[in-house]
Amino acid sequence: MNSNSAGTESSFVGALDAVQDNNEEAVTDLRELILYACPVGSLVEQLDCFFQKSLQLCGRNTAHRYMPHCTLTGFFHDEGSSIAAYVKAIDRALSETLAAASPEIVVTGMHFEQGFHFLAIASPWLQHLTATFAQVSQSSTRTDEIRLKTDLHVSLAYGFAPDMEETLRAIAEDLLEGQAADVGDWELRFYERGGENQWFLHGSWALDR
Repeated sequence: MNSNSAGTESSFVGALDAVQDNNEEAVTDLRELILYACPVGSLVEQLDCFFQKSLQLCGRNTAHRYMPHCTLTGFFHDEGSSIAAYVKAIDRALSETLAAASPEIVVTGMHFEQGFHFLAIASPWLQHLTATFAQVSQSSTRTDEIRLKTDLHVSLAYGFAPDMEETLRAIAEDLLEGQAADVGDWELRFYERGGENQWFLHGSWALDR
């Protein structure tokens, strides 16, 4: 009787361990995904110079953790097996949006709010593309909604020491003044953010004007 009880207890513990392992695997397989529009060409060259000089003169701030980008969605989470379906959804959304109108992405100017410096972006075209992507991206394993961004911008600096405010502004005005008239081209990029701020690119699409 005691040996049977021990065997039952051992099997039960083993079953609990297997369930725990499966749950941990399911949790760790969730990926953190996001859709960006990223500048290329002359604008990104100027932005790279700005980030290098601001790092040198003012130290690291939160904007240095990211590539130059305009956020189109919030982060959303889904299993790794779903990534290919999202890439297809972006393909479809881009094709439908391009069929309706040519890309128009305008940098309207620099803004310097307390603690947050950015380039403002105006693009109903990008917002329509993102809304279409969210609409056609159906997944039963996604854990949250795809949130659409309405206040489009490229972050220049935030999370910095207050005494660096004016220096950062002067660097931006020196290196980025006039870029609204020559914004270069843009790419649509689908990223995954991993641990330790690692970034994995799952697809990029040129936005030809």
